[in-house]
Amino acid sequence: MKTKLLPTMIGAILAGGMTAAAADVTVFGQIDESVVNNSNVYATYLSPQTDSHSDTNFVCTTCSIGFKGEEELGNGLKAIFKIDFQYNINERNNGKASTGGFTTGTGTNIVTSVNNTDSGLTDRDQWVGLAGNFGQVIFGTMSTTYKSHGAMLDPGYRTVSQMRDWGIQSALHSGAGSEGQGRATNTVRYDSPSWNGLKVGATYTLDPDENDTNDDNPYGGGISYENGGILVFADYLTNDTGGDDDAYKLGAKYTYDDFSVFGQYEWDGGLISQVSGFTGSPVGTRNNNVDNADVWMVGASYGFMGNNTVYADYGSGDKASGVSNDTGYDSWEIVGMHAMSKRTALYAGYIQVSPDESDDDDTKVWALGMHHLF
Repeated sequence: MKTKLLPTMIGAILAGGMTAAAADVTVFGQIDESVVNNSNVYATYLSPQTDSHSDTNFVCTTCSIGFKGEEELGNGLKAIFKIDFQYNINERNNGKASTGGFTTGTGTNIVTSVNNTDSGLTDRDQWVGLAGNFGQVIFGTMSTTYKSHGAMLDPGYRTVSQMRDWGIQSALHSGAGSEGQGRATNTVRYDSPSWNGLKVGATYTLDPDENDTNDDNPYGGGISYENGGILVFADYLTNDTGGDDDAYKLGAKYTYDDFSVFGQYEWDGGLISQVSGFTGSPVGTRNNNVDNADVWMVGASYGFMGNNTVYADYGSGDKASGVSNDTGYDSWEIVGMHAMSKRTALYAGYIQVSPDESDDDDTKVWALGMHHLF
């Protein structure tokens, strides 16, 4: 999508005046800008590349702008919609932008780095649906319950320190597509109302590949319970390709006053291996004979002096069985965040990813950033 479309859309909403107000349209988004120093970002355990380097640059992490709204239809029923786009505020090298994230060459990344990509708009969650006493059902592109529940554990979600970018959470919390990625395209999602803190959700995807003879339609579901300071959830996800093609997850968080502890365990039945690119093949090649790339993490956060938070977490990923060129890894981070208001925060942190193989160097990252919601 062309970048020039963004001001056109904003102008249309603002020019709509009474129409926009009647439809209850809200403009929302975020800007997260950070200075990041990476060392050894192309470690051999991340990709077939063997070269490594250090780099310091600006990174705009999932900066976005969108529109959401609802219309009362009567009898407690609402029409709801969301249109969200991701952009980048850093332009250099003839229109290229500095961003977080790179692919392993054949699959989705485990660990991100500073890389140059086009600075135009890309799609995020975009859907339309209905909401009422039954909960809500939406159609289009949206996060899976697997991804949504993982985000609830991440104090640095949508900053440069977010867990999914550093292997602390698996690649099933990232990317977009119709094969088990975190943002599911061509999908319908149902979310129940809260029954005293208990909720259920499910997604079903129609595979758009007309040349796919497997006729696979990925699906998944999750259940969560939240009451007081307790959060627990469980999720299942499969891309329905046959063979080793699914993943399971359990997670929990406990909060007491300003202190929280949290963790989750992801069992790989082949889907994490596929989406992470551990198999050395891109998603969708039906190489479903690799599994056991489990990922688990634990962490804690502490708030002090009213508007300051420090958090630390540790994650570990297992080697996919039967794949000689890939290895497991350990990843950890410690981050401090200062809230200047409800919408603006400053943060600084250190991240390290260490491969199990002794001949690979650690990836080390220092970051200083500012996060603003609007």
